[in-house]
Amino acid sequence: MRILGIDPGTGITGFGVIDTDNPHDVRFVDAGVIRTAPKTPQPERLQEIHELITELIHEFKPQRLSIEKLFFSQNITTAMTVSEARGVVLQVAQSNGLDIYEYTPLQIKQAITGYGKAEKIQVQEMVKVILKLKSIPKPDDAADGLAAAITHAFHVG
Repeated sequence: MRILGIDPGTGITGFGVIDTDNPHDVRFVDAGVIRTAPKTPQPERLQEIHELITELIHEFKPQRLSIEKLFFSQNITTAMTVSEARGVVLQVAQSNGLDIYEYTPLQIKQAITGYGKAEKIQVQEMVKVILKLKSIPKPDDAADGLAAAITHAFHVG
């Protein structure tokens, strides 16, 4: 099974693609980020995210999408723009027939490290270990996308 993991954002959306046959066999396929220009109007940024997520789905052909649920932020403006980007990703996944699974940041940390309040660096280090990578995926958002994908692999196992 191929899983596309997404850490949604308007400026940077992290993604990670993994293959798994069981939770003890999780393999790295690819990871990276989608960046949109800060001064670009929000509708244009959302269109760009739509197009690039569509390209990822067509290139990697995942069966499932695992996406981080929105964590309430102190900055309501940021929370709203991230939720818009998240909505675009969900719509693209639905339109392309992917099964969609959502996990809170706490669930992701728990699945990856065994501790729901783990620090970001602990999650990144465990992503590296689980996927047998030589270094922590960069930027952080790519590691977060992989963590979302791994979380789903562990949950279905």
